[in-house]
Amino acid sequence: MTSVTVLGLGPMGQALSGALLDANYRTTVWNRTESKADAARAHGAVWQTTPAEAVAASDITLINVVDHDVVDDLVSQAGAAVAGQVLVGLSSDTPDRAHDTAKRVADLGGRYLDGAIMTPTQTIGTPSGSVLFAGPKGTFQTYRDVFAALGTPTWLGEDYGRAAAFDMSLLDVFWTSVSGFLHALTVAGSNGITPEEFLPHAKGIVDILGPIFDEFAERIANDRHDDSSAPVASTAASLRHLIGASHDAGVDAGVLEVFRRYVDATVAAGHSADEVSRVASAMLR
Repeated sequence: MTSVTVLGLGPMGQALSGALLDANYRTTVWNRTESKADAARAHGAVWQTTPAEAVAASDITLINVVDHDVVDDLVSQAGAAVAGQVLVGLSSDTPDRAHDTAKRVADLGGRYLDGAIMTPTQTIGTPSGSVLFAGPKGTFQTYRDVFAALGTPTWLGEDYGRAAAFDMSLLDVFWTSVSGFLHALTVAGSNGITPEEFLPHAKGIVDILGPIFDEFAERIANDRHDDSSAPVASTAASLRHLIGASHDAGVDAGVLEVFRRYVDATVAAGHSADEVSRVASAMLR
């Protein structure tokens, strides 16, 4: 059976190594702080004292650390051990950094896949886990069974930056939504509305977002913004009211003011009657 190394044993690295051990893969681990390997070693993992030894110990190495600065440092520490090996970056960063790491690995004679883990630690090792991959399809297919032990693997294409691009875009949806919810709770609280009172109504908003996402994705894909049900002009008015209510409540409205700038630019460009999906074009720098 394929042998696997995991570099990085934070909460996600622990989940990855645990899923591999549960699937009976021979698993080697390394972490900067050795004590973090205790649970994996108790579960049957083999400890190696350096990244180079850990990479050389297995057919494929998964790297899960804070960002590609650390990924690249570990690749450099592994040095000559990378030759002939497959390394998989599973650390969140930008598409450009994924390309840089792929080149670094190739220069050392190794093969690279870039990946993005899109679900929390408790989903790892189950079909609910979602891991995205980008890079050579043949390499992905060779180790697909390993990736399937972690969750549901999806190959996105040969371009090394594709997984990171998906990751950044999806995190944009997540953190923008979290930010909006926290802002809304603060505005509501300043007006005497408790989180418990507010929550069911907020979940009602969440329920209507799916169809709106479907519509906007289709409109932007086809550059079709006519026949609007939510014209840009009405969005501009709504934002003015919302920003005013935020200021009245003593709550910062910076994010909303940035969005209003895009909306106002769209109106100024003569698109006030278009669907609000048109505003996306104003976000291009």
